[in-house]
Amino acid sequence: MPKLHDFTLTTIDGQDRSLADYKGKVVLLVNVASKCGLTPQYDGLQRLYETYSPRGLEVLGIPCNQFAGQEPGSESEIQQFCSTTYGVTFPLFAKVDVNGAGAPPFYKWLTSLDVAPEGTGDVKWNFGKFLVGKDGEVVGRFAPPTEPQAKELVRAVEAQL
Repeated sequence: MPKLHDFTLTTIDGQDRSLADYKGKVVLLVNVASKCGLTPQYDGLQRLYETYSPRGLEVLGIPCNQFAGQEPGSESEIQQFCSTTYGVTFPLFAKVDVNGAGAPPFYKWLTSLDVAPEGTGDVKWNFGKFLVGKDGEVVGRFAPPTEPQAKELVRAVEAQL
């Protein structure tokens, strides 16, 4: 069975990045969008990152334009929006589809796993969250409306750290 560390993603500036670089870290993967009602979650994600990154949390933002065209910008536009509007310093990756035939193997793997509390199946909207333990195993999946500061998400992060 694959683990997070078996995959490679393209960073927002076009570099291939092995997710093996995150071995020993707790990782929160989030499909993000700039023109969504949930976009203010960028602020909460940044605060979560600032609070827990010294203890080993990485937040990875993966833009997706698959939900109502809410991430229409180029990678450079996305990066600029995130840094100027929300002060994002956590890593951002290239825009991908998270569902369907065009989804990279990484997202096909994530959505195939039956992980609480959300379970298996397609990502339902922007800001779906997958929590991965230090060993690369997915340990939690949280629905898009779950705020980054929600007690159940923070507890799950802290339990992995």
